[in-house]
Amino acid sequence: MGLMRSITGPSDLKGLSHGQVDALAAEIRHYLISSVSQTGGHLGPNLGVVELTIALHRVFNSPRDTILFDTGHISYVHKLLTGRHDFSTLRKQDGLSGYPSRAESDHDVIENSHASTSLSWALGIASGRKIRGETDRHTVAVIGDGALTGGMAWEALNNISEHRTLPLIIVINDNERSYAATHGGMADYLAKLRSSQEYESLLSWGKRQLHRTPFVGRQVYDTLHGMKKGLKDIVSPQGMFEDLGLKYLGPIDGHDVEAMETALQRAHDFGGVVLVHAITEKGHGYDPATADEADRFHAVGKINPETGLPLELSGRSWTDEFSEEMVRLGKEREDIVALTASMLIPVGLQPFAERFPDRIFDVGIAEQHAVTMAAGLSFSGLHPVVCVYATFLNRAFDQLLMDCALHHQGVTLVLDRAGVTGTDGPSHNGMWDLTMLSMVPGIHVAAPRDGQQVARAVREAVQIADAPSVVRYPKGSVGAPIEAVRTVGSVDVLREPPPAGSSLNGDSSGDQPVDLLIVGLGSMAATALQIADKLSAEGRSVRVVDPRWVLPVSDDLVGLARDARSVAVVEDGVVGGLAGPISRAIAAAGIGVSVHPYGIPAQFLDTGSRTQVLDRIGLTADAIATSLSAQLV
Repeated sequence: MGLMRSITGPSDLKGLSHGQVDALAAEIRHYLISSVSQTGGHLGPNLGVVELTIALHRVFNSPRDTILFDTGHISYVHKLLTGRHDFSTLRKQDGLSGYPSRAESDHDVIENSHASTSLSWALGIASGRKIRGETDRHTVAVIGDGALTGGMAWEALNNISEHRTLPLIIVINDNERSYAATHGGMADYLAKLRSSQEYESLLSWGKRQLHRTPFVGRQVYDTLHGMKKGLKDIVSPQGMFEDLGLKYLGPIDGHDVEAMETALQRAHDFGGVVLVHAITEKGHGYDPATADEADRFHAVGKINPETGLPLELSGRSWTDEFSEEMVRLGKEREDIVALTASMLIPVGLQPFAERFPDRIFDVGIAEQHAVTMAAGLSFSGLHPVVCVYATFLNRAFDQLLMDCALHHQGVTLVLDRAGVTGTDGPSHNGMWDLTMLSMVPGIHVAAPRDGQQVARAVREAVQIADAPSVVRYPKGSVGAPIEAVRTVGSVDVLREPPPAGSSLNGDSSGDQPVDLLIVGLGSMAATALQIADKLSAEGRSVRVVDPRWVLPVSDDLVGLARDARSVAVVEDGVVGGLAGPISRAIAAAGIGVSVHPYGIPAQFLDTGSRTQVLDRIGLTADAIATSLSAQLV
C-alpha cells in the first residue's frame, strides 16, 4: 500500500506515470475489499469507479474545481485520493462518513445522499461562479445511470441546455445499475449508446481505406466526416443529448485510465457543457461481487474478503415480515400491485416481483412519479402498495397530499427504515415522516410494534379504499412478539399496574386510574415497557398502550387518557410528530392531563449505531424514566 499512502491529495497524482497509475488502482481496489469487508459499506459501487475517480483527480484540480458525487455512496475512492486513508472507522460514530462530508474535507460538497440532485447543484455552482467572474473554475457532476432516472436530473438537464457555455462537465457512470439493474426508457437509451462503438469503427475503417486512394480519398473522407451527426443518429442515438446542445463524448471504458483522462481533458478544454459517458462495471475486479447478480455487493455487512460470504448472520428482519405478507396478499387479491423506486430488493419486494411479474412497477429513482402513478392505479380499480425508505417519502410529500389524499385514493405506502437508521448518516434517518403525515387530512398511519403486527397492519391497510394508508417500521432484526394483555377497542394494552396489594405481574386491572399512561408508538413499545418497569419500581402506577393505528387518533386512546393523571408519548420520529395530534385530541375531549412528548430532536443526527444515536439524543428507557420521574406529581 506504499503508493496509495503517498497520495495525500490530488496534486500527488499529477506526476505519476501510467504504470504507476495502474498500480495505484490495483492498490486501492485491494484496500477497499480488505477494509470495507471489516466495516461494511458500499463496496460494489466503489470498486466500479476506481479508475474513473483517479482520472477525474488527474485532470481537474479539486477543490478549486468542484467534483460532485450524486448520491455520494461512490465517494470512497475520492476519500482515499484526498488523504483519508483510515477506513477502520467507516460509518461509525466519530469516524469516517459513508458519504461525502464537509466536516472531513474541503474536497466534499454534497452530503445529502439522496439521488438525482448533483446536476442541479452543479448548475447552481457553475452559474454562481460565472456571476462572480470565476469562469476558470470547472464544476464536475458524476451521476449514475440509475440516478438519471430521477425527475430532478431531467429538470436540471433541461435547464443546463440553456447555459451551454458554462464550464460544466457531466460524467455518466453507466454500470447498468442503481441498487440493482436499472430499468426504464433512460436505461434502454444508454444501452443503445453502449453499443455505439460500431460508429467509431466504421469511421476509422473508412479513413484507412479512403486514404489509400490518391487525390480523391481525402476529400471523400472529409465529406464522410462531415456527415458525422447523421451517421451517429443512425448507428448511435446520442443525438438526444446533442439536440439539447450538450457536447457528448463516449462511450468510454471507465476502467481505462488513459482513455478516461483523454476524454476528461477534452471536456475540460472544450469551454462549455460536456457530457462524458463512461461504461463501468459494478464490483469490478472482485469476483464475488461481479458474480452477485442481485446487486453486485451494493452494500455489504462484514464479510470474508476471500469468499464474499457474510461473517455475521442477521436475524429475521422487519422487512422479511412485510415481504412474506405481500406475497400472501398477492395470492389472495389480484387487485394488489406494488411499486418501488429502484429499491426492489432492500424493501422486500423481490419475492412479490418473482411471483407476480405483471403486478410490479420499478419506476427508477422517481418517488414523486411512483406515488402519483399509484393514485392512477387506485383510480383504475387496483390497490397499489408503494414501498420506499421512510427518508425518501420526503421527496413525494406533495404527491401524497394532493394526488392521493385530496382525491381519496386507496393507496398504501410502506415505509422501511423508519426512525433512527444510524450508520447511513443524517440524511437516511427516517425521522421526518410522522410529522409530515400528521398534516395530511384523512390519512391512516400504522406503526407496528413487532413482526406479527407488521403483517397485520399491512393486511388492514390494503382494506382502506377511500384514503391513503401508511405502514412504517424500522431497520434491522425484529424482536420477539409483544403480546397485549387486553384490548380496548382498537388499542392494545401491553401492561397494566398490578391490582392494589398484589405483586408486579402485569395482570389486567381493568380501567383503574393510573399515575401515567405511556403511549409507545411502533418499535418504541419495547422501550415504553422498560420505562414502566423503572417507574413502577418507584411506586408509580403505569399503564402502557400501543394504539397500533396512530393516525387518526382513536377515541379509544383518548378514553384511556381519562383514567391517567399524565400521559407520555414515546415515538421514533421528530418529537411532537404524533404527540401533537394526541395532545390536541385529548384537549379537545376536555381531558385536563399533561402530555409529555419524547422523540427525536429536530436536528440532523451524526453517524453512529442505532443504539449510540438513541443514547446520544436521550431516547432510552433510562433517560425517559428519569425525566418523567422528575415531572410527575
